[in-house]
Amino acid sequence: MYFEKELKALKKANRYREVESFYRVKDFASNDYLGLANRKKSLKRAFNLVKEYDYFAPKASLLVNGYHPIHQIFEDKISKLNGFDRGLVVGSGFLANIALIESMVRRGDELFIDSEYHASGILASKLIAGELSWFKHNNPKDLERKLIKSRAKRKVIAIEGIYSMSGDIAKKEIIELAKKYNALLIVDEAHSCGTIGKNLLGIFDYYNLKIEENYIKMGTLGKAYGSYGAYILSSNEVREFLINRAKPVIYSTAPSVIDIALALVNLEYISKNSGYLKCKLDDRVEIVKDILGIETKSLIVPIRQNSNKAAKDLQKELLKKGFLVGAIRQPTVKEPILRVILRLKEKKKDLIELLKIIKFNSSYLDEKTIIKDNSKEGIDSLFSNLIKKSYND
Repeated sequence: MYFEKELKALKKANRYREVESFYRVKDFASNDYLGLANRKKSLKRAFNLVKEYDYFAPKASLLVNGYHPIHQIFEDKISKLNGFDRGLVVGSGFLANIALIESMVRRGDELFIDSEYHASGILASKLIAGELSWFKHNNPKDLERKLIKSRAKRKVIAIEGIYSMSGDIAKKEIIELAKKYNALLIVDEAHSCGTIGKNLLGIFDYYNLKIEENYIKMGTLGKAYGSYGAYILSSNEVREFLINRAKPVIYSTAPSVIDIALALVNLEYISKNSGYLKCKLDDRVEIVKDILGIETKSLIVPIRQNSNKAAKDLQKELLKKGFLVGAIRQPTVKEPILRVILRLKEKKKDLIELLKIIKFNSSYLDEKTIIKDNSKEGIDSLFSNLIKKSYND
């Protein structure tokens, strides 16, 4: 009655979405990169850890009395592993981006945000009191042009370690620009923590960079860490500021204790087995190169489809064969893609079979349309962000 026309339009454009439950499938769609969502040993350890305490739910916000000892143990562990002063648990990655961007960009400041930043950052950018500048995706030259022109008293740059739809890895030059122009750098490491770097710690580990005072790292626990929730790593000063100014920290119930305990257990598992896990991830990347000719450095493989209908139809056909992959459509991407995740839980032989089926059925798998190298700027033409119009703002 109230949204009938809008829903009909979505269905006509093959952009209609439904919530479905998938069970007993070969899962190459989820962000559970290391397959830890299936590791029952972790769940048992986390459950036993929580049972050691008198209460197992946060009960209130962090600032009232929701700060559980397990929260603090996790914060101390993850900040130490990553080389940051302090950590701060947050309810979700979405809330973490809102907390950081909305609170830190004050009047007289300017936010410089990548045009393919996560939707939570786009929403947060509409709430800031300062100025807003979008720069072309993963383009340090465009960012520097905007930084040079800025007269802001404080500059904040927001990028992702790995971009969730294209699989692009953030360019090192962008991180270097933050230091050059004395800007705070927010890196959303949702898709890079646990997947890249010598120790699987994300983008700073990947580039072997020393952690600087202006770096702020945000990550989620619902992807490689096989749980739910998020964290922010920063200097002591930034953490204190967030506790006093970030609304999702102040006014949200503290993160689930069992979820943080599970993330803590999985964090320790990854830390102890990073070399072994990295070898397995590298094998998956080689399989993609051999079958599809795609040279990817991340675990996200986007394959362009010629229409929304084609993407959904191929997804359905793959599901009949027992494979689940993502059919990503507008507004998440400009042009529809199949998004394949090189998830460790599934067997290599199943990945090989899946990729061969996709190669046989995808008319866009050719030199002009396949992504040959996720680091090249040419990907901009395929997966430009919805807010492309604001490049010249």
